[in-house]
Amino acid sequence: MLRGKSSFHVHQDIGKYFLKGHIRGYYNNLTEKVCMEQHWVDTLDIPTILQPHRATIIFPVAVFQYNLGLYDLFLQTAQEKYLKKFMQLADWSIASQDESGRWNNFFHVYPNNPYSAMAQGEGASVLIRAYLQTSDEKYIDAAKKAIDFMLKPVEEGGTTLYAENDIFFKEYTHLPVVLNGWIFAWWGLYDYSLIAKDCGSYSQILQQSCETIIRYLPLFNTRYWSKYDLSNRLTSPFYHRLHIAQMQAMFQLTDIAIFDEYANLWTRQLDNPINKWRAFFVKASQKILEKES
Repeated sequence: MLRGKSSFHVHQDIGKYFLKGHIRGYYNNLTEKVCMEQHWVDTLDIPTILQPHRATIIFPVAVFQYNLGLYDLFLQTAQEKYLKKFMQLADWSIASQDESGRWNNFFHVYPNNPYSAMAQGEGASVLIRAYLQTSDEKYIDAAKKAIDFMLKPVEEGGTTLYAENDIFFKEYTHLPVVLNGWIFAWWGLYDYSLIAKDCGSYSQILQQSCETIIRYLPLFNTRYWSKYDLSNRLTSPFYHRLHIAQMQAMFQLTDIAIFDEYANLWTRQLDNPINKWRAFFVKASQKILEKES
């Protein structure tokens, strides 16, 4: 991660080809995931990841992010090979959904809690773009199933936490709320609310969750760095930069000034060498304590 050699941790700035109020490019720039692993493009293989014990697995979130990067590269270059691979992986996304619209995302680490709002949202974003390319209703139907499951309450087996007036989309259903996963899930609902025929209730939840993000943003901030989740874990430099890109995209999508303020705040923190080193040592200490516990 520190050397930028992992496809999970390549540079991901704000998306280059999205347009507010329209389904077009993705909101986070995922093209470097494809550029780092171009060998998947000209095959029928599904992208895999290598686990620490050397086993390879198909991780849905990794496939979805690779595919969203493919779509942006198609918009950038107009090369059909990117669209062809995108559609192949979109079809895989449908085939790998279960009857409830779920993707078994965390089977390899949390078999008792395998479902994720982040996976559901990113998968829906893929399927909605496939629908726009083909007008085939199977893609929008699958996207609806993905979003409907995402919005089920956590206590009913879904991935959304409803707490009075607050709505949290949970990347990990059994762990504290993670900011980046919440926003990726929010973008999936944003996409679906733009294209759904019965979008009223979806738009209401979208707005309410956006208001919750705004209320909780101060809890994801310290005086010198951003936090990964609501358990006060600090971000790595990669996730801090990702937070900045996500705040920039949220500002463009919503025109709400607080997102621009946090993007600028976290950029100033990143540009301060003292803050960066302080965050590094605090994060390292937290990692050591996690391993010992």
